[in-house]
Amino acid sequence: MVEHLGLVAVVIMVASYALESRHPLFILMFAFGCALASFYAFLIGSVPFLIAEGIWAVIAFARFWNRREPGQNS
Repeated sequence: MVEHLGLVAVVIMVASYALESRHPLFILMFAFGCALASFYAFLIGSVPFLIAEGIWAVIAFARFWNRREPGQNS
């Protein structure tokens, strides 16, 4: 069952990465996929993967925050 979580995380990451140029929400979806992959790494006890995916999630969220359309700062 845990493997399914990892598979879903990777599918979300790949799909949203491929579509991120279309809309900033895909960048946010990529951040969610990375956070999900980080949680999966926690569940399987892979600390290096947990750290790497956690960092990617933070970077992707920062990219989303900086690419929002003007006037959405509230």
